[in-house]
Amino acid sequence: MKKIYLIDEDKGEKLSKNLISVMKKEQNVEIVNVNLKEIKEKFKTIPDICIINEDSINSDIKVIFQSIKDAQQNANIPLIVLTPSEDEEHIIDILKNDVEICLKYPLNCDILYYTIMNLIKLLNRNRTVSPLTGLPGNSQIQSEMQERLDKGEKYAMMYIDLDNFKAYNDTYGFSNGDEIIKLTANIITKNVLKKGRNERNFVGHIGGDDFVALVEDEDYETICQNIIAEFDKSILKYFTKEDIDRGYLEVENRKGIIEPFPLTTISIGVVEVTNERFKNTLEIGEAGAAVKHLAKTIWGSTYVIDRRKNREEIFDKAAQKKI
Repeated sequence: MKKIYLIDEDKGEKLSKNLISVMKKEQNVEIVNVNLKEIKEKFKTIPDICIINEDSINSDIKVIFQSIKDAQQNANIPLIVLTPSEDEEHIIDILKNDVEICLKYPLNCDILYYTIMNLIKLLNRNRTVSPLTGLPGNSQIQSEMQERLDKGEKYAMMYIDLDNFKAYNDTYGFSNGDEIIKLTANIITKNVLKKGRNERNFVGHIGGDDFVALVEDEDYETICQNIIAEFDKSILKYFTKEDIDRGYLEVENRKGIIEPFPLTTISIGVVEVTNERFKNTLEIGEAGAAVKHLAKTIWGSTYVIDRRKNREEIFDKAAQKKI
């Protein structure tokens, strides 16, 4: 259920009634009327969208913005302001106050309806996107996989993560670890989505140091090789010269004993997907986990490919590749 707060001091509640009427076909949208005195109390429950009818309010609208945004949990609530003003400077002034949309009031109810619905769609998309890398998350990943499977399309599913990444975080801190995750995302995206590649290629971020790529290019093995080569070259700038010269990290374990850990590398497990072999995305994920696990047992940055065409074939270890 999407909750929309409407701040409107119109005693006749004309806008409220119109809005409820316009949105009634959307059973998952609830309109809640909020008057100025209720703002502090009402916003303890965070709405999905807030609409403010400036035409009904006598006080300074900037004060209302401030009262809403004062609480940290409300900082990301999208604001729609309906204003009777035709003064462009006033409208610009409103937008300067972190207001997403400013519409002229009174307005066509259809315009307001589609503005709200498009904003809801945008919110839904953004909530499935990794805030660190900006890449699509699990729901979009599953959707992309299932769509291709339903259409009987052949593609390569690449499961990618980092080796010894926890040891890096323990040594250099999570902030530096985040930079490595962003570096990894950039390298994968650059190689999978670069110009000349299949336009339907897709990159997603499962979370942490786990990524996936759906590749329809037949030379996906070249993509694996390029990702590994670029990663191994770029990752060195995130280590001290001492660690690079030594060739490993020295990390203190829970018992206070110093243990050696290899420098961070990247592992890629690839599964060739056909609907002859796989019935659903869960089966693809299980095959991907197995082949990525095999890649991680090999020292250094590695990719391993599962080329089985059906459910009966035995895994061909000759498909292993290492750089």
